[in-house]
Amino acid sequence: MEPASPSMPAVPDDVLLVEDDPIIALDFEDTILALGVKTVRTAASVATALQLIADRPPQFALLDVGLVREKSFAIAERLDALKIPFVFVTGYDTAAGIPAAFSDRPRLPKPCSTEALEAALRRGGAGG
Repeated sequence: MEPASPSMPAVPDDVLLVEDDPIIALDFEDTILALGVKTVRTAASVATALQLIADRPPQFALLDVGLVREKSFAIAERLDALKIPFVFVTGYDTAAGIPAAFSDRPRLPKPCSTEALEAALRRGGAGG
């Protein structure tokens, strides 16, 4: 992995990954670390994610929309209040079920390509 050039924003150092499937979470974590992110913290629930944010706000977050018996929108609201960039990651129709307040937020399909993930991280890491 080559370092970011002046025209290419760096990836964030600290990423919060909210994903309830442990295999998908491990795969995402490996890919994110390989792209140059220093720290990936993973949460499988809204409560855990909110606690991680309270302990140390991340520079960027990837939010699976549908978690076990809950949605990640409370996390999105908290990140939005803190002005922390985030991307929704979902295997569902990307427009389905996203509240109007977040309809303009970036989304990645699940599964997503490494290139799409890297682009999202670089956009989010650019002073976000």
